[in-house]
Amino acid sequence: MEKENKERLVKIIATAVLLAVAVVVEKTTDLKMWQYLLIFLVPYLIVGGETLLEAGEKLIHGELLDEDFLMSVATLGALCIGFLPGAESQFPEAVFVMLFFQVGELFEDLAEDRSRESITKLMDIRPDTANVERDGAIISIAPTEIAVGETIVIKPGEKVPLDGVVSEGTSSLDTVALTGESVPRGITTGDNILSGCVNLTGVLRATVTKPFGESTASKILELVENASENKSKSENFITRFARVYTPIVVALAVLLAFLPPLLSGDFGGEFSKWLYRALTFLIVSCPCALVISIPLAFFGGIGGAARKGILVKGSNYLESLAKLGTVVFDKTGTLTEGVFEVTAVHPEKLNEKELLHLAAHVERYSTHPVAVSLRLAYPDEADNCSVEEVEEIAGEGVKAKVNGQVIYVGNSKLMDTVGAEWKECEKKGTIVHVCVDGEYAGHIVVSDRIKEDAVQAIKSLKENGVSKTVMLTGDKKEIAESVAAEVGVDEYYSELLPADKVEKMEGLLAGKPDGKVLAFVGDGINDAPVLARADVGIAMGALGSDAAIEAADVVLMDDKPSKLAVGMSVARKALTIAKENTFFSIFIKVLVLLLAVVGLATMWMAVLADVGVMVLAVLNSTRALKA
Repeated sequence: MEKENKERLVKIIATAVLLAVAVVVEKTTDLKMWQYLLIFLVPYLIVGGETLLEAGEKLIHGELLDEDFLMSVATLGALCIGFLPGAESQFPEAVFVMLFFQVGELFEDLAEDRSRESITKLMDIRPDTANVERDGAIISIAPTEIAVGETIVIKPGEKVPLDGVVSEGTSSLDTVALTGESVPRGITTGDNILSGCVNLTGVLRATVTKPFGESTASKILELVENASENKSKSENFITRFARVYTPIVVALAVLLAFLPPLLSGDFGGEFSKWLYRALTFLIVSCPCALVISIPLAFFGGIGGAARKGILVKGSNYLESLAKLGTVVFDKTGTLTEGVFEVTAVHPEKLNEKELLHLAAHVERYSTHPVAVSLRLAYPDEADNCSVEEVEEIAGEGVKAKVNGQVIYVGNSKLMDTVGAEWKECEKKGTIVHVCVDGEYAGHIVVSDRIKEDAVQAIKSLKENGVSKTVMLTGDKKEIAESVAAEVGVDEYYSELLPADKVEKMEGLLAGKPDGKVLAFVGDGINDAPVLARADVGIAMGALGSDAAIEAADVVLMDDKPSKLAVGMSVARKALTIAKENTFFSIFIKVLVLLLAVVGLATMWMAVLADVGVMVLAVLNSTRALKA
């Protein structure tokens, strides 16, 4: 594209020089009309030859009535009008119209290139080479040649080329290209590492888990590159509008050229005057500003959102983000961390440490999140305690012998089964009861942590005009009620199975306000049916989650629900810019079209009304890149 723009610039400069020479010749010599035509044809064909060829090719294929066709007809008519009786030559005007049209095209390409370059730099997350360990040596090869299971070495300052698991080393990662966050993330042995991040400090060795084409960086780039395929309603309207608008304009120009002279009774004397007006009318009517600047505004908006770690799969979804009226959240992993922790210990006959000690040992071999939280609360597993006869009791808990004592750890049903008189707890969360040799020893409260910015996320959405926020969860009512009250959602529904969530979504969709959009925000892994059913499915905390990237329409690349309000702001800015371009373009064009009809508009004014407006609209569209 850069080469094409350079060639176009050379043609523009050459044409400007030759046009100036031709005007001097016209003013200082006395040649015949056809001789002047030949002189002006040289700069005209230099700058307009490509436009004429494109218009001719489209005419052959039946794709006429676009801006190339309108400009070709208008300028060729201007070149020929001087040969009509009583008409003045318009050679300089014809060349200048085509020259300025190409200047506008150059501005358009430069603006689009700037948008693409901005996104390309932003998404410059795939390195050309990767260091792989083979036969005891480290070699540098293309990432595409590295297989799953091989070991790659990432030095400080290098981009991570492929997804993997760290096998050796400790470092911090710059994830700004993926999440928009400038704070580095710590990483150590056993952690997942994603392509697209930049290694900042230590040398890392990682085992590759995905081939290059399926890596996080590749998927993100593919998503951004394909975003233009899903057009917004505004873009689709403009496309349909141009198909109807342009033929009408051509028909009106033909009527303007022929009807008034016929009605005047002096066709020969009046035709050249009305033909000039019709040609001016055609130049003004080109829908360039609308056809070019509106898609560019949405493209810029998608790039601006990507800067903030918000990937939007198409301008239709960007437009939907601007019109959010109802936002439905999944609870676990979206408003909460999805990480359980011990929040209270209430012993009866033991102290807190002893109660945690027994519970952690009994749950030693369980992978359940509650069991993990108990072990984290009492990390001193290597204390030489004897743990024997571990038995899991389905749906109730675990039994084991710890130092010869029979310990039961589980829910109230388990306590009832063994005959231990358990006590209620006023705190919200999962209550883990402990029984020692048949006697109740106390209980431990395990809760899911609410995300730091969850409260601010709900507040920001309401400030942005979202009228209803809802939380759906499979958790018990008391837990859901506690989380809903703390984060500030308007409604909540608890104890829902996946099918129940879809049913609730159907009800919420049926009750949403007209003209407003309903979004569902989930972790993208187990919420695919609900994500698909919503007007806009938003995958939350999707860093590295293939399921989220595939299922959602919008992907928030980190764990911050507050990013949704940021996405709304970016989308609204892009939509506002598109509306500004639409209003400005139509207003100026209608004004100059009316002036052309009554003979007050010249071709110079027509050029400014068409190409000038297009340049201003395109430059305005580039503001959408600045999120």
